[in-house]
Amino acid sequence: MEDHFGAVIRGFRLRAGLTQEALAERSGVSVSTIRGMERGTRRNPQLASVRQLIAALDLRPAEQEELLAAAGAAEPPAIPVPRQLPAPPAPFVGRRDELDRLDAMVRTGSGTASTVVISAIAGAGGVGKSWLALHWAHRNADRFPDGQLFVDLRGFSPDSEPMDPAVAVRGFLDALGVEPGRIPLAPHAQAALFRSLVADKRMLLLLDNVADTAQIVPLLPGGGTCTVAVTSRNRLSGLITGHGAHHLFVDTLTDPEARNLLAARLGTARIEAEAAAVDELVSRCGGFALALSIIAGRAHTHPHPSLADLADELHDDALDVLDDADPAASLPAVLSLSHRALSDEEAEVFGLLALAPGPDIGLAAASSLTGRSPSRTRTILRRLEQASLIAQDAPGRYRMHDLIRRYATTAHHLADDTRKAALRRVLDFYTHTAYGADRLLDSHREPIELTPPAPACHPQALPDIPAAMDWFDTEHRNLLAAQRTAAAHTSHRTAWQLAWTLYNFHYRRGHRHDQLAVWRIAVDSAGRLPDPGAQILTYRLLGRAHVVLGHHQEAIKALNQALALSEQLNDRALQAQAHYTLASIWPDGRRALEHARRALDLYRGLDQPIAQANALNAVGWYAALLGDHDDTAREHCQAALALYEHHQDVNGQAQTRDSLGYIEHHSGHHHDAVQHYRRAISLYRDLDNTYEAADTLGRLGHTHAALGCHEQARAVWLEARQLYRHQGRDQEAEQVQRHLDGLGEEDAPDSAP
Repeated sequence: MEDHFGAVIRGFRLRAGLTQEALAERSGVSVSTIRGMERGTRRNPQLASVRQLIAALDLRPAEQEELLAAAGAAEPPAIPVPRQLPAPPAPFVGRRDELDRLDAMVRTGSGTASTVVISAIAGAGGVGKSWLALHWAHRNADRFPDGQLFVDLRGFSPDSEPMDPAVAVRGFLDALGVEPGRIPLAPHAQAALFRSLVADKRMLLLLDNVADTAQIVPLLPGGGTCTVAVTSRNRLSGLITGHGAHHLFVDTLTDPEARNLLAARLGTARIEAEAAAVDELVSRCGGFALALSIIAGRAHTHPHPSLADLADELHDDALDVLDDADPAASLPAVLSLSHRALSDEEAEVFGLLALAPGPDIGLAAASSLTGRSPSRTRTILRRLEQASLIAQDAPGRYRMHDLIRRYATTAHHLADDTRKAALRRVLDFYTHTAYGADRLLDSHREPIELTPPAPACHPQALPDIPAAMDWFDTEHRNLLAAQRTAAAHTSHRTAWQLAWTLYNFHYRRGHRHDQLAVWRIAVDSAGRLPDPGAQILTYRLLGRAHVVLGHHQEAIKALNQALALSEQLNDRALQAQAHYTLASIWPDGRRALEHARRALDLYRGLDQPIAQANALNAVGWYAALLGDHDDTAREHCQAALALYEHHQDVNGQAQTRDSLGYIEHHSGHHHDAVQHYRRAISLYRDLDNTYEAADTLGRLGHTHAALGCHEQARAVWLEARQLYRHQGRDQEAEQVQRHLDGLGEEDAPDSAP
């Protein structure tokens, strides 16, 4: 038997191209033992040694059986199937989509190397990765009849360094029943033995709290029957690209899931009794499972303070409330472990990102904020994303959770000069980029003078009107936040100038309430500056914002203030602007016409052709409203259109075409009216001005109806109604609905768009 065994093992060794010494190094079996086996002098070889040789020689299953039979080795007694999963989390709520995706990954990977990565890319420690993995593992334990192995690799631990993978391998070998005396000394030989033991087994390996890919590679099975679930704060891109792992995004809990978690811990009665406080707690915890559990634990162990009291504490100092002497029950302690792994530069950028105004930030703005090149900034943002300290909700848009932002403001000390310089750079970025975007929207608008951007601030250049509107859409909430930040830090010039840059965008998108909010801040900031021109401008445009919302008295007050200040300065242009805006207030058409005529008189001789055209169109419009269609109205609007066309002012052309459409409609020239309205709508669409387009569509519907073209009338009114509803202009939408109803039952639409 020994001679046959020696011949078989020698044949496999030579086929592998190994010397006895090389096989000994690879397998962990001594050279003398291998030499004795091949010579037939080593009797009764140990099964563990034979399995080590099988792993080192990478034998196929049939070859393994041949070598075991030649050795006359008997299989050891059966050992219990390992069931190492810790107790499942209780209570567990939500995560239905994530659980379904994990199920699908296992089904897809059946019969292949299936490695499932669970990584909270949108959150950091405390988001609930391990809870999800354990809940899924227990729910699917029957899929793995050969056992479930678990190890906490302590990748982010408050009291120890990450576990050496060799320690984890040794623990798995013990769980699989390998006798200590049969475990090879070399770590790579232990890993090879582990892979041999789990080959062809239907087992689950749950590797929790992983630091990086290198830590778990030695733990990955070589066959295709095992499933590996991995949790980590890092993305583990090496595991995804190098080992075909699936990536699962684990976000924070939704608000309903968060309420269910609190109800499961505290009872439905208590939750319903303090519903408003629960809403506040859910909002402040932001879906962090650990934060919600800490709050529930405090409420459970200290039942006398109300949930409202806890919500007040959380509002005042969230991180203090969520701290605890036990690091495992402390959100700041959990976050500190991720922060501790950052380099000095990464930690500084982490702290700077907490200063950024708004809910997210793009690469260009982040580059200015940090004072670094775009390529360097991208590299650091990628590292912070891999550490789950920031997330990308959309490509190139980086978001930091509110609780992480609070932590970042205290975790990394920033010198006052560093903080102030970064804040100035990012505010300059938004102001100068928005200014350039607005110039694309209306190149004929009277410009304002900006101070040069700070060093290392690089405003973004935009190519055309669609790009400008897209940029405003994307950055809108950040621009609003930037203005509030500027005012709070006494950068009053920046505060009113940001309102100026947003004017056309707000106007075209119908953001009427945001328009009012920014001009209220602008008036307050301009009032703190020795700049009467800025004060007049901000009062005038505040009045305009009130006009659009129908705030008649507030508009009169603001515009009269602008007019009084401009008269004190004896500035004809500013007086003309005030009269022009005052004309839009009065429901009495005669008062409006008087202000429009006064504006026109003041503009004549000022060499401001676009402003003069504005006044001409206003005189024509208000004259038309008073019924003077054939003389004053048409004459002034045609003169305005000629100026607009000469100076290539597209927005002015659209406004005047709309006025002429109204005039022709009420003069009975309906076909001419249709042509003017259609041209106006086409120009508004070129400008992405949906606000004015909605009004013109509404008027075009009346002209189609007057011509008996009910299908065309219905089509444009449906479009107008949809735009009004999207813009929150409910009164206008209801009015259009009445027009639609008036077309007759046979023409009524089946359903709302």
